[in-house]
Amino acid sequence: MSAFERGLSLWVFLCILAGIALGQLLPGVFQAIGRLEFAQVNLPVGLLIWVMIIPMLVKVDFGALHQVRQHVRGIGVTLFVNWLVKPFSMALLGWLFIRQLFAPLLPAEQIDSYIAGLILLAAAPCTAMVFVWSRLSNGDPLFTLSQVALNDSIMVFAFAPLVGLLLGISAITVPWATLVTSVVLYIVIPVILAQLWRHRLLAKGQAAFDAAMARIGPWSISALLATLVLLFAFQGEAIIHQPLMIALLAVPILIQVFFNAGLAYWLNRRLGEQHSVACPSALIGASNFFELAVAAAISLFGFQSGAALATVVGVLIEVPVMLLVVRIVNASKPWYEQQPR
Repeated sequence: MSAFERGLSLWVFLCILAGIALGQLLPGVFQAIGRLEFAQVNLPVGLLIWVMIIPMLVKVDFGALHQVRQHVRGIGVTLFVNWLVKPFSMALLGWLFIRQLFAPLLPAEQIDSYIAGLILLAAAPCTAMVFVWSRLSNGDPLFTLSQVALNDSIMVFAFAPLVGLLLGISAITVPWATLVTSVVLYIVIPVILAQLWRHRLLAKGQAAFDAAMARIGPWSISALLATLVLLFAFQGEAIIHQPLMIALLAVPILIQVFFNAGLAYWLNRRLGEQHSVACPSALIGASNFFELAVAAAISLFGFQSGAALATVVGVLIEVPVMLLVVRIVNASKPWYEQQPR
């Protein structure tokens, strides 16, 4: 992880401050940006999201899918936690904390939107950053690649129905046309473009591919930070008056991270998987594809929505929390490799 990536939380915090300040100083400019829409998609944000997502997807080798049979138990745990536990547990946590316990402290008109943002965050398993977490925990690189490729393949087909189901369970109106449009714009098209780009780069040789990845790597985080400036320029008024919202929204996200990481880690141990497999399996379940979540939240509910804010809180806490999870799985390796009772 580069120094720039290690400082992601600091850059996110600075972008929050910059966005809030610019939104107060130049409200007309950001209102004009917000009106640049086509088919309910904000064009500047749509472009930034593509710059975020595509470089990450270029790293994904869908040809690695055949390797899943080498670690069937680890892959089974990954799929179970990512698709059957994580989204549903987040819907439950959102209902418990946002609709029940914290409701008196939050704006009533945004309750549903906050829950929707949390669901969007949980329904998008991590894609790119899991490679970093896996490397820091000495994870098996082939297993990491194969589980990312499999998760992304599933996401193309399962993201919209899963989000629609959970929003329906949470009694939130599902804008199906916009949701499907978001999946096409932010998953299907980027995957196709990224794989075409990947194929073209690899045709020039591995060295050319590695050089291109080093060159375009910073694009994703830079585009993310620019998007955050826009988001908080629109969210600034609400945050200034209710800064407690950030801390309250972080509570269910933090619980979900540690619960899913712990569950996947323990299940892999019970099933006899290697520590080098258990680590990336646990870390992908704890982390999120927050770029997709932010994009979908903006498309579905708008810049100024609680959903957009909830997904951004996920970005804010992602790096420090995941580094803590990495430290935990590394420190617990002797316990993990003991024979389970």
